[in-house]
Amino acid sequence: MNYHEIFKAFGELSRIKIIKLLSIKKMYVCEIEAILDMSQPRISQHLKVLRQAKLVNMEKDGQRTVYSLDRDMINSFLLAFNNFLDAPLDELTSFQEYGERMKEVEQDPSVTLCKYQ
Repeated sequence: MNYHEIFKAFGELSRIKIIKLLSIKKMYVCEIEAILDMSQPRISQHLKVLRQAKLVNMEKDGQRTVYSLDRDMINSFLLAFNNFLDAPLDELTSFQEYGERMKEVEQDPSVTLCKYQ
């Protein structure tokens, strides 16, 4: 799971607003545009980021496109991220060195001194 892309998508208030609106119902860009009082290009840019993170689905409805929230993806993300947070560092390949460094830091007198000054 690409946490970076998902957190990037969550990292903008307008996208959070769009996510909330889509949690209520499927919507066309013109609806989101009218509700948020934003331009169509800005809404489309935000939807592009949300689609790249796989948080939003789109489907054609004739000439227009309707957007919906991918709740399954959001639930999978939340579960996976909780598992990531609960996993020991030595079980996460890209974090193993930090586990070792944490042990070293606990023994470092300068760090101990810094904590109690």
